This record gives sequence, C-alpha cells and structure tokens, in this order.
Amino acid sequence: MQPKPRPLTYPLTLIVLLPLALAIACVRSSPASQGYIPILTTPAPASTQPAPAATRNPYQLSTRAPGAPILTPTPDAPRLMPTARTESESYTVRYGDSLGKIAQRYGVTLQTLIEANNIANPNLLEVGVILTIPAPNPLPPGPNFKIIPDSELVYGPTTIQFSTADFIQKQGGYLARHYEEVEDVYHSGADVVIRVAREYSVNPRLLLALLEYQSGWVTQSNPSETAQNYPMGYINPYYDSLYMQLAWGANNLNRGYYLWKANGITGWILADGQLVPPAPTLNPGTAGVQHFFSLLYGQSDWERAVSGEGLFAVYQSFYGYPFDLAFEPLIPDGLQQPEMQLPFEPGKIWSFTGGPHGGWGNGSAWAGLDFAPPGDALGCVSSNEWVVALADGLILRAENGAVVQDLDGDGFEQTGWTILYMHIETRDRIAAGLPVKAGDRIGHPSCEGGISNGTHVHIARRYNGEWIAADASLPFELDGWVSSGDGIEYNGFLTRNGASIEAWDARKDENQIGR
Repeated sequence: MQPKPRPLTYPLTLIVLLPLALAIACVRSSPASQGYIPILTTPAPASTQPAPAATRNPYQLSTRAPGAPILTPTPDAPRLMPTARTESESYTVRYGDSLGKIAQRYGVTLQTLIEANNIANPNLLEVGVILTIPAPNPLPPGPNFKIIPDSELVYGPTTIQFSTADFIQKQGGYLARHYEEVEDVYHSGADVVIRVAREYSVNPRLLLALLEYQSGWVTQSNPSETAQNYPMGYINPYYDSLYMQLAWGANNLNRGYYLWKANGITGWILADGQLVPPAPTLNPGTAGVQHFFSLLYGQSDWERAVSGEGLFAVYQSFYGYPFDLAFEPLIPDGLQQPEMQLPFEPGKIWSFTGGPHGGWGNGSAWAGLDFAPPGDALGCVSSNEWVVALADGLILRAENGAVVQDLDGDGFEQTGWTILYMHIETRDRIAAGLPVKAGDRIGHPSCEGGISNGTHVHIARRYNGEWIAADASLPFELDGWVSSGDGIEYNGFLTRNGASIEAWDARKDENQIGR
C-alpha cells in the first residue's frame, strides 16, 4: 500500500535538518498544543527580579539507611537487535519523506546521506528520486548502565503522590519563580511541567531531573542567559520557552522509549554524527534517556550523561535510588483491552482517515487512529455529528480540544485504561467530572487542538500511563474491528470477519465504516 496524503501545514519539500525529523501528525507539540485543564494556583508575580536562593550542591548523592534493601534493576534479557547493514542500498523517495526520516530509518547520519548523494540543496527533496543509502559505520555498543525504571519515564501510578509544585518550591531555584505566557495565559513553572507531563504522558520527576542536569533551573537562582532561553539544551529559536523545551524533550524521551519497545532501534545518532548501537540489555526507560541525550551531545559528553555520574546522580540526589521507585510491570502479562465501540453513533457512515500514528506528538508510540464525519465539505468545517464514548468511564479533562476518559473510575489518568479523544469542538463538549456510558455523546469533531487540516476525531489509549500502540500486540478493537498497520505511519486497516477497511486521508469507498 502506498503512503497516503496526510494533513500538513508546511511545504512538502521542506526538509528539517535534524537527524530525527519526522512527518507531522494530527497532534503535535506546538504553541497550539492542547489538552490541559489550567491549575494556576498562583498569580503572576509583580516583579520578575531573581530572589536569592540558598547555595546547595544538587549532585550530592543521598545516603541509604543502614541495612536498607538495595533493589537492583530488573534484569532484562538480551534483546535481539536489528541486524546492521553491511552494504549500500537504494531507496526511492515517497510522498511525505524527509532526509531526516530516511536517515533515521536506515541508521545513518543526515550529513552522510547528503554527501553520498551529492545533494546540493538539502531543503528540496523530490518524490521518485532514488537515493543511495550507504552502510553505517557504528562505534562499539553504548553502556548498559540502567538509569531509571520504565515507570519513571511514563506519567503512571508512581506520580500520583508526587507534588510537582511543592517539590519545585522547596528547591528554591529559578523554576520556582518562572512564569511564561502559553496560549495567552500566564503559567507558573510548575503549571508548565505538569501540563507537559499530562499531554505527553511523561513522568514530571524525569522532566525536573533533566531540567536540572541541562540548565540548573530547579536549584540555581540565576542560570545563564542561554540556559534561561533553552533550559533543556536544545538550541532552536522556535523552542525558546520552557513549554516548548519540555515538549521537545518529552516527545524525544517517548520516541526512544517506544522505539525500543518496538525493537525499532539500530543505533543512536549522536550530535557529532557518530552512530552508537545500544547495549542489548537496556530497559525502555533507559533507552528513552539515552536517545534524548544523543540529540544533544557528542560521544564523550553523551557517555557521561548516561553514566552513574550524569542524570542518574541528579535523580538520586532529588528522589533517592531510582529503582526503589519502580512500579513493575506497567503492562501486566495477559492484559486485555476492555470492550470498546466505534466513536460515532449507529446508522452513521464515517471515514477511516488515519491508521496507526502518534498518540500525542510523533514520539508517543503509534497509539492513535483518526475518523472523519460524513459530509461533502472539506477542510476545517463545523460538523453537527457526534463523537461518542468508546466505553463506560469517567471524564477527567475536557478542554482545548481534548477529552480524557478514565475507564476504571478511580479519578486518576495515571492508572488503568484511559482514552484520549482529540479535536473535540468547544460547542456542546461534555464537561469534566461526568460519568458516561459507551455511546454517550462526547462532543462534535473539529480541528480544535493540535494541528489538523480537516475536521475529524483522533482517539488513543493508555494503560498505567503508557501509550498502547494501535498496531502491536494489543491492537485497537472497536465493535470487533481490529486495527493493524503496514509499517508506514497513518497507513493501516480495520478488519472484521474477513472484511477490511483501508485508511485514506480522503472520502473513498475503501475507508467508509458504519455501526
């Protein structure tokens, strides 16, 4: 199956010159990213002059109590890593490709790809061009030191008792006094951290530890000007705010985590262009951190960052031994999806417009599916059709295009099954705090929230904070229709009783589906 046209808001020929640039999904980190109930508990300060902070050493390791048990990281059996290529290959450029995507897919640096093909203008890439993909020349495998358990990467059960705002205030650093405007509303530093943690489903403890390691924002009173503008260390004028830096970081932590779980990693491409194969005994949480640092550092700095002297030391200083915090397993053996139905009312024919793709951002597994309502109008148009609940549950959040439903009814989106409904119009949208039954109305599909070029609903699942891929071992099943993918983002099928419906970003006979 050929890749389908996807909603894009930028020229198709523009190539982002980053090793891991990916196509834009219908939900993506941006100043317009949505899905958050403001928790603004403190008014914006009248003065932004830095207040004095106590001098402390954030890297002093905590001392374990005598006789306290030491938990060793859960052993992970050596992973059968993808086989590295030893010869050059040819690749024909397809719609939606970028040089960054192709380089990542084949485990080579962007510069290697440019030089091998004598590309004069890397900002242009024509569909149908045949590229030579040279064989990679990797370094020896990276370290097998485990930095954090998986449950410290995701916004899961271990975060329920953690007060992000209290922790930040106790540290007394720059973050405790920081305010910034996001979507025309002032947010405190704690508000921004919590927002990103919820949206991307990434542990706020990890975000804070990375902020400290990268810029000292958590404990230092007055970081450097560069650190204030780019607190995660990603130097890009588009990402010159705390929200954008954290969103970029969370998306790439997710990318490493979920690619590792999908056995989709041949190596980390470091900032100096070198390729490092991961050690085969890593756990996904550590893989997420290794990937994050690979985007920022060359070999020596990367090796330090992922060692016991790097992020691990900050983590232990802040919270104690990371693996004492472990909640395992996040995904229990034999987990089954609860019964779910299609997200629209009986007697209606909708279009299946998006197969498996990112749940939030393009790093968060391929957890999402898209459906567009009936009608002849194109683009972002008002629709009176209804998105309905996939299952029974409790509405936890409903704002800015996003509705989050808790299926176990405990009131926490960090535990059990949750469903994200995205691009739900403000008009007639259900309110947070209401219980619903399967088939109850949630709201109207729209383009609100994230990025979209056409009215639709995006749905995605999480369990214990982990995004559940729609095309893996626990596929989406809706009214008996089982989702699958073909290895290309947004392509896919829904299959039931021998019948098959194919995802297309259009209204076609092949993608029509009803209840």
